[in-house]
Amino acid sequence: MRYANNPILTPRDLAPSQESMKIECLLNPGVFRFDGKTWLLIRVAERPEQREGEISFPLLDDANRITVMRVPSSSPELDLSDPRVISYKGSDYLTTMSHLRLMSSTDGVRFAEEPGYGPIFGSDAYESYGIEDCRVTLLEGTYYLTYTAVSANGVAVRMRSTTDWKRFTDYGLVLPPHNKDCTLFDERIGDLYYMLHRPSSPEIGGNYIWIAESRDLRHWGNHRCVARTRKGMWDSARIGAGCAPIRTGEGWLMIYHGADGDNRYCLGAMLLDAADPSKVLARSDRPIMEPAA
Repeated sequence: MRYANNPILTPRDLAPSQESMKIECLLNPGVFRFDGKTWLLIRVAERPEQREGEISFPLLDDANRITVMRVPSSSPELDLSDPRVISYKGSDYLTTMSHLRLMSSTDGVRFAEEPGYGPIFGSDAYESYGIEDCRVTLLEGTYYLTYTAVSANGVAVRMRSTTDWKRFTDYGLVLPPHNKDCTLFDERIGDLYYMLHRPSSPEIGGNYIWIAESRDLRHWGNHRCVARTRKGMWDSARIGAGCAPIRTGEGWLMIYHGADGDNRYCLGAMLLDAADPSKVLARSDRPIMEPAA
């Protein structure tokens, strides 16, 4: 049943990262418990205020400062056919740049930013178009952030870790483009760490959920496809892992998102084998959550 007091956060609940920017939307938070509270690590998408006669969008420069690129809207070299991507002189840019913002709550309903916990921005050329859609896993006493790093080089998976949410270790890109929807399992299986991820290949294959393993959290291999899209069903166009899989007495419960050809997103569930999570034991035929409003 839908919660009647659904605590929706809007751009009005946060201040832009700088005066020249406007928050367009809040998206896809990672969720975790820390210091006795529930926290959201929210993706905040921003862009400059738009002026008459031009299209403008943000970028990180070589010094990791946010700069604004401005293009006359009448330029014949400008292609705005995709609402999320600007094509200009043969190069693609995002209409917005995203960063991550921490908000906490004592009751799981009312969330607010907490002093002392700053925003998390892109840090180099591989994140020059922003960072997006973070998953958070508490593993062996450390929080691991796996998120999407976007740049002119493509969409890749990057990882950072922290114990206090103020100091971070950067692991760099752990999976190259094109990849996203990465989440870590919250414990080792045997002596191996595992992650779910989604390489994308629309020309041959599709947007499927894969699994990888590692002995050190830095080098990942033995990649195997776990689940594919299903023609004619609610998850026919793309699927991707959500939060960290949950260990149960029957195996690993994975909540995943799926979309059909009309980009209608729903949530489903899979049950993965406890000892070998590359094996799917069960998968929901119908969504466990779907849009209704």
